[in-house]
Amino acid sequence: MKMAKRNNREILLSGSLIKAIMILTIPVVINSFLQTMYNLTDTYWLGKLGTEELAAINLVTPMQNIVINFGSGITVAGSVLISQFLGAKKDDEARSMANQIFACALIFSLFCAAFCALATPAIVRWLGADGDTFSYGKTYLQLVILDMPFLYTVNMYTAINQAQGDTFRPMLLNLGGIIINMILDPLLMVVFHMGVAGAALATVSAKAVPAIIAFILLHNKEKDVYLQLKKLKFEKDKLKSILVVGLPTAIGGSTMQFGFLLMTKNVLKYGTQAMAAYGIGNKINGLITLPSNGIGSAVATIVGQNVGAEQYDRAREGYRLSMRISVIFLFVGGMILSRMPISTAVVKIFSNDAEVISMAADFLSIMAFWCFANGVYNSSMGLFQGSGHTEVTMIVDAARLWVFRFATLFVCEVWLHMGVRSVWYSVVISNGISAVLLYIVYKTGYWKKKRV
Repeated sequence: MKMAKRNNREILLSGSLIKAIMILTIPVVINSFLQTMYNLTDTYWLGKLGTEELAAINLVTPMQNIVINFGSGITVAGSVLISQFLGAKKDDEARSMANQIFACALIFSLFCAAFCALATPAIVRWLGADGDTFSYGKTYLQLVILDMPFLYTVNMYTAINQAQGDTFRPMLLNLGGIIINMILDPLLMVVFHMGVAGAALATVSAKAVPAIIAFILLHNKEKDVYLQLKKLKFEKDKLKSILVVGLPTAIGGSTMQFGFLLMTKNVLKYGTQAMAAYGIGNKINGLITLPSNGIGSAVATIVGQNVGAEQYDRAREGYRLSMRISVIFLFVGGMILSRMPISTAVVKIFSNDAEVISMAADFLSIMAFWCFANGVYNSSMGLFQGSGHTEVTMIVDAARLWVFRFATLFVCEVWLHMGVRSVWYSVVISNGISAVLLYIVYKTGYWKKKRV
């Protein structure tokens, strides 16, 4: 196992970049697909129950994502800082950093799970839900938020392994979770008639089992980086590094998700059918862009280790190659899925409502046509995360929602009177502007500046 770790490190630092990208990307894409399947499985079965249930889940999901994304700043910091220590061949420091970050992530997840469970009724009411939508949304969010400690344990396992160039084992771990979820969803929702509560409990149960396994595996001393929580002693310099790298990612991710939350409020004014269509379109688009997200994660690891080894030319080469692969893949796939007969056929899997199908297919075809911009966006985000410049990702993440998307939404709704399609176009235009902005910042060479 240690020999495999050393080989992965050698590939990242001096081997074929194509091989490095593939080794990291393919398991990450499969892993991300498995993570997405948690929500897609819920969406499929809730769509069978009714539009109200589906709309309620789509309404509250961004709130769940706000908390998850804020805490993900800790796991992003973990992957970046550990990979840089490994690139510099400071394995003892990497192990110490892993302990610090795991403890911080677990404490944060426990606190937030308790707080959000108590605040859920007020949150769902603030989102504008009433009647059945309020009842379903409150039930789902109060239960599903309890999976946070399990989710963060799995995320830390993924971050620590990815920093070492191992994305295969996290993929296998999540495969077990999705199998559990796919079994429990119909069992609890349909057989035991638990509805949205069954969807939430299935998700929590499916996260708990991989989390227990991950916790055990994180103590495996055969690996270069492992946990020694009994010897944990918080170190001021490492906590500062976590804040420097993690806090911008946390703020950027959570403010972005809060923007998504306000977007769902805006969509809800067009009715529950529009809300259901918006959720379906976003989830399917998430599947389309999985390869781009995986390549972005690969870029972060490649750049992180090479920046740690002060190999900036190789880091840049890895970024540019990854971006070209991602853009070409998304362009070809997007052109296919943007055809209305194909997008309609895909949407029909998740809903039987004719109006929902029509709106969701329209949304999906527009997003698919322009999804190649995500190739630039995700690769560039990986570059700045891997180099430790998460303040750039924070600013762009926040601007993407709060400036570009809402400005486009205002123009399309108020000036152009485009109705619900204003939401569709605000998504693709804001994504495109953000991708261009990130590439411009990359060209300045700012990413080479030492951050941590």
